[in-house]
Amino acid sequence: MSRLGANISGKYNLGVLDLVPRLNGATAEQALQQSVTLAQRAETWGYSRYWTSEHHDMDELASASPEVLLAHIGARTNTIQLGSGAVLLPHYSPLKVAESFRLLAALYPGRMELGLGRAPGGGPHATMALSGNYLQHVSKLPESLAALTELLEDRYTYEKHPVTARPIPELPLSLWMLGTNVKSAEFAARFGMGYVFGQFMSDADGTDAVRRYREGFIPSAHRKEPEVMVAVSILCAETEEEALSWSREMMEKRRTGGKEVPAQPDTNLRTHPDTIAHDVDTASETEAQRHYAGTPLQVWEKLQQVSDKLGTNRLLVVTAGPDYERRLASYRLLAEA
Repeated sequence: MSRLGANISGKYNLGVLDLVPRLNGATAEQALQQSVTLAQRAETWGYSRYWTSEHHDMDELASASPEVLLAHIGARTNTIQLGSGAVLLPHYSPLKVAESFRLLAALYPGRMELGLGRAPGGGPHATMALSGNYLQHVSKLPESLAALTELLEDRYTYEKHPVTARPIPELPLSLWMLGTNVKSAEFAARFGMGYVFGQFMSDADGTDAVRRYREGFIPSAHRKEPEVMVAVSILCAETEEEALSWSREMMEKRRTGGKEVPAQPDTNLRTHPDTIAHDVDTASETEAQRHYAGTPLQVWEKLQQVSDKLGTNRLLVVTAGPDYERRLASYRLLAEA
């Protein structure tokens, strides 16, 4: 008998993190339409947010520009929060990022969340083509974060001259930092942002990073208290056998070259959604911490453990497949538990 009780999902703040995968040879157009469908269904099922990622020159993924996709999805949904998971700030001018997301915040009042990351989001050649010397840019991330927060608080100056990121929305957007280690947590704390721990691709359990974040948090103009989310990878099915079978199917596709999502070590939110938590013959203990497959109640047991350990009820859920129909079913089952 589960100890979770009825209406488990109602006790949590659920969100979607969509990597926009091109499943089973889908075209980019098909993958993007599936993302719209996912956001619309998630809104109906009670998910509070839809976030999408940024990756470059990855054949398996179809979203290199979160702000463009969010503008499209915002026009096709009504209330769900919209966010980036994440905009990779080292590549960009803080002013351009602030302007783009303030424009979105003006289009969709009270719905925008700007999630930031500090990884390259692609291979070395794509990274160089995008913004040149990435290592040099990432070394200046503290300055970029300071400039971005100043822009979003209307107190930025350039050569002692005020510069404003326009348009200025009536309702400010929410600012978050995504990562898997203490460094990203410290940045989030220093600049008064929310912190998203990427549990689904981290070797650590997040307790140290989250503790450092909460202990070091400095209130900002738009956030007075620390707020934590945790990003998790799950796959739900009606039965445990189905969930494990689907996970094995995804693993086999990846093993034979039919990859669903990238497993590159240098991306901000490295994705291993086809790691099988229950398959002890093929999954390591570390991998089992990254992905939960089973019935809704089995998955919720694991999610409650993560939630209790990190002291948050905010969950950002990644589900890869193995196809679009079963991806939708997994999100629905989780929300309906």
